[in-house]
Amino acid sequence: MMRARLTLPLALCQRRVAEGVRRFAAYATARELREACRQGSFAAHTTGEAPGFVQANLVILPGQYADDFHQFCASNAAPCPLLECTDPGDWEPRRLAPGADVRSDLPKYHIWREGSMVEECQDVRHLWDGQMRAFLLGCSFTWEEGRNVPMYNTSIPLKGAGPFQGQMVVSMRPYKVQDSDKVAEITGRYPAAHGQPVQVGQPSVIGVQDIAQPDYGQAVSVRDGEVPIFWACGVTPQNALRNAKLPLVITHAPGHMFVADITNDQLRSWKVPGEWRARPAEE
Repeated sequence: MMRARLTLPLALCQRRVAEGVRRFAAYATARELREACRQGSFAAHTTGEAPGFVQANLVILPGQYADDFHQFCASNAAPCPLLECTDPGDWEPRRLAPGADVRSDLPKYHIWREGSMVEECQDVRHLWDGQMRAFLLGCSFTWEEGRNVPMYNTSIPLKGAGPFQGQMVVSMRPYKVQDSDKVAEITGRYPAAHGQPVQVGQPSVIGVQDIAQPDYGQAVSVRDGEVPIFWACGVTPQNALRNAKLPLVITHAPGHMFVADITNDQLRSWKVPGEWRARPAEE
């Protein structure tokens, strides 16, 4: 059954891109939010917190897998826009948030072993070693208010690197047909936050057979005069990590993001490794 609509109106999308969401937030700045996480006093979703500041997905890997994952991100820049990668053993993301600690400055973490999530915790300093590296990836929260949108596995192959392989995951939002070009133009300004859509309409072309049955998130209705629009999604690297079955991986818990000191507007000019492609495996 279709659930309540979560469509982001075009006017709100434009305002979100230009100014950030102006709504109640317990923490006005990213630094304040990270400090609360570090002290253990904030463990909720980061949706709506520190309005206007970039929120990022986190992946922490043992050093021996870092080069392959870096190449995987560069080869699949649409679903895996890499904002920053720390040096071996360094927990400070010096470009995104000088002074931050990726081991403690998120509300919640997921611990993965051999492809299975085995633990949720608020601090991962006890798991850190001198060779680990942290990867921070762009998120669509930059150009929309964070929400639980429907997401789907697709048949779009990724360009693999080492143990990291798989297919793209996409998120979907319905828009009026006449607004689709403008929506693509707005989101396309942010290649570091997944960029423009990878598919407009015709979901079966990318292997999505029933948009009423998402693989993740909640279904939304597509009304008469609307078209489903699909964007590359940050669940993609998590699926690749699950498939790789590494002995240890640390990620953010869904919705519990790393919040950086740079603003959403600054992200427009942020350069990520690789080239944005809707079909990464195609040369």
